[in-house]
Amino acid sequence: MTDIKDNYRLYMEHAHEMLEVARENLGNDRYSSACNRAYYGCFYAASALLFSKGLSFGKHSAVIAAFRQHFIKTGEFDARWSKTYELIMTSRQIGDYELNLSIEKEQAEQMVLDAGNFIQEVEAWLIKHHLL
Repeated sequence: MTDIKDNYRLYMEHAHEMLEVARENLGNDRYSSACNRAYYGCFYAASALLFSKGLSFGKHSAVIAAFRQHFIKTGEFDARWSKTYELIMTSRQIGDYELNLSIEKEQAEQMVLDAGNFIQEVEAWLIKHHLL
């Protein structure tokens, strides 16, 4: 039988892997790809949080909406994390879908840094609540 904590561990392993790849992409001057992977790191981390509430979503808009509803509005997470998540998500969308726009190095560096901080904050919350 699988321990429920395995689910949290898997979400966070994916989050950390995405962050690692984001950093590699950044080092290789692949700024759009770095933002994409940074975003997915946040997506997996947020999904771990939502799992703690018995929730799971496949749509990106549903994940951020539920994160705001269950963690920002309740005060469990500071509102700045909502803005951080949104900025990283927007950077990913620009990099993936806006062919006439480009992600600059400084923006990508900030998104990867912010994603790392977001993932770290989520991990600390999971540990505090004995889920990791």
